[in-house]
Amino acid sequence: MNGFDLILFDCDGVLVDSEIIAAKVESKLLTEAGYPISVEEMGERFAGMTWKNILLSIEQEVDIPLSASLIDKSEQLLDQRLAREVKIIEGVAFALARLDAPRCICSNSSAHRLDMMLTKVGLKQAFAPHIYSAKDLGADRVKPKPDIFLHGASQFGVSPGRCLVVEDSVHGVHAARAAGMRVVGFTGASHTYPSHADKLTDAGAETVISRMTDLPGVVAAMAEWEGAF
Repeated sequence: MNGFDLILFDCDGVLVDSEIIAAKVESKLLTEAGYPISVEEMGERFAGMTWKNILLSIEQEVDIPLSASLIDKSEQLLDQRLAREVKIIEGVAFALARLDAPRCICSNSSAHRLDMMLTKVGLKQAFAPHIYSAKDLGADRVKPKPDIFLHGASQFGVSPGRCLVVEDSVHGVHAARAAGMRVVGFTGASHTYPSHADKLTDAGAETVISRMTDLPGVVAAMAEWEGAF
């Protein structure tokens, strides 16, 4: 294998340190609605999921009706917090400068939020125009479904088996593996938790890194190893 034809990056928790901000906003709203949950548990259980799917999951778990207004309220609050607070993941600029393969972003976040966050941290031009939101494909096609990763590969005309995904969530790893792609797990964002690396490995990540500066070396090593599947 002479390298990868495409590297597909998740955004939240991989390029920008946004998952911790989302966990703080959403844990507060859920606790106020009668479902007490800590910021840490939000990160461990629901990182990588859309807010709508988080609410649906909780409603199936417990007999607590969660108002539809929580969806809009969370989106508004989170956009405000992200616009003020979101930061780039340390080491991302270093890694991108040393990766030669074509790249794109495949995220569950909305297109407008991706544009806002990537512009704020100075990463938009490193990926534009190849920034893809699963929500643009349809509400029922977000991760852990593989659709957004398959869409990213199709935009470049490359085979899924020649793609590498960088993901921080179990749901994202499941989506990438379902797409037939190899995966590097990442645990370097602020929402990480003690069993994070083990869960990413169990979900199908071939290796897990906690520093983005390690990514170029890992990509080079994985490109030489053809026994992935």
